[in-house]
Amino acid sequence: MNVPFLSLKDVNSRYSEELKAAACRVIDSGWYILGDEVAAFEREFAAYCGMDLCLGVGNGLDALILILRGYKNLGILHEGDEVIVPANTYVASILAITENRLVPVLVEPDPMTYNLDPKRIEQAITSKTKAILVVHLYGQLAAMPQIVDIARRHKLKLIEDSAQSHGATIQGVKAGAFADAAGFSFFPGKNLGALGDAGAVVTNDQALAQQIVALRNYGSHIKYHNVCQGVNSRLDEIQAAMLRVKLNYLDAEIAARRSVARRYLSAIRNSRIQLPHLASDEAHVWHLFVVRCAQRDALQKYLQEKGIATLIHYPVPPHQQPAYPVMNSLSLPVTEAIHQEVLSLPIGPTMSDDDIQAVIDACNAF
Repeated sequence: MNVPFLSLKDVNSRYSEELKAAACRVIDSGWYILGDEVAAFEREFAAYCGMDLCLGVGNGLDALILILRGYKNLGILHEGDEVIVPANTYVASILAITENRLVPVLVEPDPMTYNLDPKRIEQAITSKTKAILVVHLYGQLAAMPQIVDIARRHKLKLIEDSAQSHGATIQGVKAGAFADAAGFSFFPGKNLGALGDAGAVVTNDQALAQQIVALRNYGSHIKYHNVCQGVNSRLDEIQAAMLRVKLNYLDAEIAARRSVARRYLSAIRNSRIQLPHLASDEAHVWHLFVVRCAQRDALQKYLQEKGIATLIHYPVPPHQQPAYPVMNSLSLPVTEAIHQEVLSLPIGPTMSDDDIQAVIDACNAF
């Protein structure tokens, strides 16, 4: 039996007629950049998140880069300012900070949730700290009520990296709506995935939004008039049209992922395999189902032999990457243990009962 990690073909084939119709609508319109589809998706996704404004950009990394650059243009952040960020995040979170010549301050996560530990945030704040970049890793929201309180008390900008958490909720507030601004990725494998690269910023800050509108378009609000040094990072019309279709089904897909996760949590019983900690059902959208195992490589090999595909998110933490030699000497034991032990099991909205049971049986037999 073969159980794929995630079949994007199966995910998107359920909506193929709607997706094809959306693509044809764009093709027939004759307008392909920053048109009606982008504007409509921006309205719809802002409403979904419970925010006033959404700005479509090229990808999730650009969303974070442009948020920080926008704050620099507004004089709120300055080169050399410190930004607190989880040490165990994907490198994109760090890249967004260093691309803006800001200083990432890596903070160890809560070993249960893998998200930023509010107590460690407080300990890391210095006179140079100007922002906190929260990452909702694997699809579970960080402890946002506490983190919002910390940011307010210390007068820090709060930014959410919501690349994996579309639709996750705490006390009725969705991912992206806790912070001053949030970046989303719509990479095809995300819970809300485009059919190519795509991203967005959501915010209630009109001044920041105006900066990002210009920054994503060469620094221009009016063609050929450049108010700042910008980039080319625009959500294109066809991807916006694809996302408009798939946004209608996002909550149903989250429900399906939660159903798979509940099966795993209730039926995987192996003392060698540590299951993920669930803070609350609504706070986790299960972009990834990540277990820990001291014999991680042996477990992955065993599952592969049983026909079950797995992935490691992520094998090397940012501070040990060759791209960041200045960080290579850091000792972050919690983060390092996580990266050495985590393994992502298959999870997705199209998994069959047989697929789910095969994963459970193989894990229990390891």
